[in-house]
Amino acid sequence: MAKKTVATLQTGEGRSYSKVIKMVKSPKTGAYVFQEEMMHNDAVKDALK
Repeated sequence: MAKKTVATLQTGEGRSYSKVIKMVKSPKTGAYVFQEEMMHNDAVKDALK
Protein backbone atom coordinates (compact mmCIF):
# COMPACT_ATOMS: atom_id res chain seq x y z
CA MET A 1 0.00 0.00 0.00
CA ALA A 2 2.86 2.39 0.75
CA LYS A 3 4.32 1.82 -2.70
CA LYS A 4 1.08 2.97 -4.28
CA THR A 5 1.11 6.19 -2.23
CA VAL A 6 4.72 6.95 -3.15
CA ALA A 7 4.03 6.28 -6.81
CA THR A 8 1.11 8.72 -6.88
CA LEU A 9 3.18 11.45 -5.21
CA GLN A 10 5.91 11.16 -7.85
CA THR A 11 3.59 11.73 -10.79
CA GLY A 12 1.45 14.71 -11.65
CA GLU A 13 0.70 17.20 -8.87
CA GLY A 14 2.63 15.33 -6.18
CA ARG A 15 5.98 16.71 -7.26
CA SER A 16 4.93 20.25 -6.38
CA TYR A 17 4.68 19.35 -2.66
CA SER A 18 7.43 18.75 -0.12
CA LYS A 19 7.51 17.32 3.38
CA VAL A 20 8.95 19.89 5.79
CA ILE A 21 10.26 18.76 9.18
CA LYS A 22 10.99 21.47 11.76
CA MET A 23 12.45 21.13 15.24
CA VAL A 24 10.35 23.16 17.69
CA LYS A 25 10.84 23.69 21.42
CA SER A 26 7.80 22.65 23.46
CA PRO A 27 6.54 25.44 25.75
CA LYS A 28 5.33 22.95 28.40
CA THR A 29 8.33 20.68 28.86
CA GLY A 30 11.14 22.58 27.17
CA ALA A 31 12.02 19.50 25.12
CA TYR A 32 12.46 19.67 21.38
CA VAL A 33 9.87 17.97 19.18
CA PHE A 34 9.71 17.47 15.44
CA GLN A 35 6.81 19.00 13.54
CA GLU A 36 6.05 17.55 10.09
CA GLU A 37 3.99 19.25 7.36
CA MET A 38 3.24 18.70 3.69
CA MET A 39 3.31 22.01 1.85
CA HIS A 40 3.65 23.45 -1.62
CA ASN A 41 7.22 24.05 -2.82
CA ASP A 42 6.60 27.81 -3.11
CA ALA A 43 5.82 28.08 0.62
CA VAL A 44 8.80 26.10 1.95
CA LYS A 45 11.24 29.01 2.28
CA ASP A 46 8.66 31.15 4.11
CA ALA A 47 7.81 28.32 6.53
CA LEU A 48 11.45 27.80 7.53
CA LYS A 49 12.08 31.44 8.44
